[in-house]
Amino acid sequence: MQRRNLIALACAAGAFLASVTGLAQAQAPWPSKPVKFIVPYAPGGLPDTVARVVAQRLTERLGQNVVVENKPGGNGVVAWQALQQSSPGDGHAYIVSDGSMLSITPLVNKSMPYRYGVDILPAALIARSPLFVVAHPKTGVNTFQEFVALARSKPGEFAYGSSGIGSTHHLTMEALKAALNLDIRHVPYRGSGQSTPALIGGQVEFSVAALPSMAGFVKGGQARVLASNAATRSSQAPEIPTIAETIPGFDFAVVIGAMAAAGTPQAAIDRLSREIAEVVKHPEVVRVFQAQAIDGLGAGPAEYGRVIERENEAMARAARVASLKAE
Repeated sequence: MQRRNLIALACAAGAFLASVTGLAQAQAPWPSKPVKFIVPYAPGGLPDTVARVVAQRLTERLGQNVVVENKPGGNGVVAWQALQQSSPGDGHAYIVSDGSMLSITPLVNKSMPYRYGVDILPAALIARSPLFVVAHPKTGVNTFQEFVALARSKPGEFAYGSSGIGSTHHLTMEALKAALNLDIRHVPYRGSGQSTPALIGGQVEFSVAALPSMAGFVKGGQARVLASNAATRSSQAPEIPTIAETIPGFDFAVVIGAMAAAGTPQAAIDRLSREIAEVVKHPEVVRVFQAQAIDGLGAGPAEYGRVIERENEAMARAARVASLKAE
């Protein structure tokens, strides 16, 4: 009897210690180690710029390093694989990207390894920024209307560069082409870090790019900005018309957010979204963002989820018009 009592007591003690340990782990402060932002594009593009600006201020606020890791390829698939290898379940790894890996990848990639709302979830809405149609000076094009006229006069003769098949850059131009009946060849690259040099070097005549990757070249006369893909003109570049002024309702402005793998602790997501909301209001962040036509947003997973759903619907419609097919 005494032996049975001792065994029962030992089991009870073990269960108590296990519950205490589990509770302590569940209540461990976040973050307890460096946080990783995985960007599915090469360095230099809009998502990379936003991720790095935000990461710097988050490092100061969180007391842990927030590092940016670039994993281009597969329109987000490589980044997803990197997220899976980064032990995302503890809330210390996120993908920071535009929405194309959620809205476009399912339309062009039959073997996509993740599903929005099941495997990958919205964590924090960070920023919004337009993309711009840009021309090489050798085209002689100075305005969007001149671009349209030139493309129509020489169908199939020109090419444009994008950040990759299925990127927002790609779909912006494909939707534009479909609406205006233009024939311009597509040359996909692995991020703006490759597509921008291709334009500047004259390998393609046109490109769709974010202002951060083009600003210096525009100032130096090596590229000309023709129009933005947002619904309204940018407050930072009010002289640049929108595509919507020619194609009513056209709006493909890029939304950047942090995405989490399923199973990420809600407490980590909530803390991250709260901190990002404060970071995008920091005067230095606002200054850097405004200089590059980026609007800081800062909202939680619920609002980000609504934005993603609207974007997914718009991109799906545009993909059908552009006849994009899964491969």
